[in-house]
Amino acid sequence: MNFDQYPSEVAELIQNAPLCPLGPGKADRSVFERLQAIDVNSLSSKPVKDREMARACISGLWLLWNYLDESHTVSQDLPSSTGSFWHGIMHRREPDYGNAKYWFRRTGNHPAMEALAEKANSLASEATLDSHTQFLAERHWDPMAMVDACEAVARGKCANGELLRKVAQSEWETLFEYGYSRAF
Repeated sequence: MNFDQYPSEVAELIQNAPLCPLGPGKADRSVFERLQAIDVNSLSSKPVKDREMARACISGLWLLWNYLDESHTVSQDLPSSTGSFWHGIMHRREPDYGNAKYWFRRTGNHPAMEALAEKANSLASEATLDSHTQFLAERHWDPMAMVDACEAVARGKCANGELLRKVAQSEWETLFEYGYSRAF
């Protein structure tokens, strides 16, 4: 991930975040005020081209630091495919798997999914896949299979939790970069 495009405050928040959990994670209170201070105008020194995409990035930053409620508050008011994508990730992490799938159906074939599939393929090529993670070797991104795999990890039926966390991190990075590139 190229951090040069982001203001130092945003870059620092991304660089210092823990690896994305598959579940809700624990919100880090030490960054709450910094996250709260970020708005669409402080995300970049460039003028805002797409306000909704900028707000989607804010949803993503809240989610990165495990503030699911704050991320949800932002993403539920974003009618775009990108807003639905963030909304789906948040519900997957709650975990509310059925609701996550609802939002991923609303997401449709998001433009970021092609790059995400490539990153998932690369991560999968270095791992031993099981029936729950075999989808990572496919040429397209399947958010429903990701939901199922996360649920399998939570139920103790999949031992590839660490791989899925890396994929979830790539998913976050890919979607954030997509939104950011359109926001400014």
